[in-house]
Amino acid sequence: MQKKILVVDDEKDIVELIAYNLEQEGFTVLRAYDGQAAWEMIRAARLDMVLLDLMLPGLSGMEVCKLIRRHGETEMLPVIMLTAKSDQVDKILGLELGADDYMTKPFSVRELVARIRAVLRRSQARSDMNMPPEAFTYLGLEIDFPSCTVKVDNNRVSLSSREFKLLQFLTRRPGRVYSREQLLDHVWGDETFVEPRTVDVHISRLRAAIEKDKEHPKYILTVRGLGYKFNDISPEQTS
Repeated sequence: MQKKILVVDDEKDIVELIAYNLEQEGFTVLRAYDGQAAWEMIRAARLDMVLLDLMLPGLSGMEVCKLIRRHGETEMLPVIMLTAKSDQVDKILGLELGADDYMTKPFSVRELVARIRAVLRRSQARSDMNMPPEAFTYLGLEIDFPSCTVKVDNNRVSLSSREFKLLQFLTRRPGRVYSREQLLDHVWGDETFVEPRTVDVHISRLRAAIEKDKEHPKYILTVRGLGYKFNDISPEQTS
């Protein structure tokens, strides 16, 4: 299957040059010329990579990279930064924000293609190692992710789509604490007018559905002053 790459740069000649060469190499190429348009395309399209210029009108490349890494749907999307700047500080900042690689203009198209293939190989290797499980079990709680069904002690429980997404996200990394803001970013995304208090309400509803005693939960725990986590799991507790 052809890999789909979004090329983002406000210089259309550069976009067309990169796009032409990538298409010759068998890639499918989408184009964007500013940060806001790029982010909308990233959210809408199933991409395999983004080539992202640092200096963009509207949202900067740095801001777009931050958004990519903050959202669960896009956090693993490979990003290569393209920029006219050669300052080491910019390179380090770009990599710290989550860029997978960094190229300074002017660059060799052949080298760019080679780096794209290398990053895609690394991304595929990570994906193969971190395939999400089909199911999750813990102390009587059973989750079947493909069918979006949840059981507690073999009794099926009814969850809203938001409650299920919240449970799914927390069980991805048991023991890791998430603040309300992080949960809003990952579970609610870009929805407007959502208050942090909303997280508390949904956690309470989720506990009411899956916990035997929601005042003394064993699945979803509160970490005072920090946020919420799914309980730490030891091997003997996963059946």
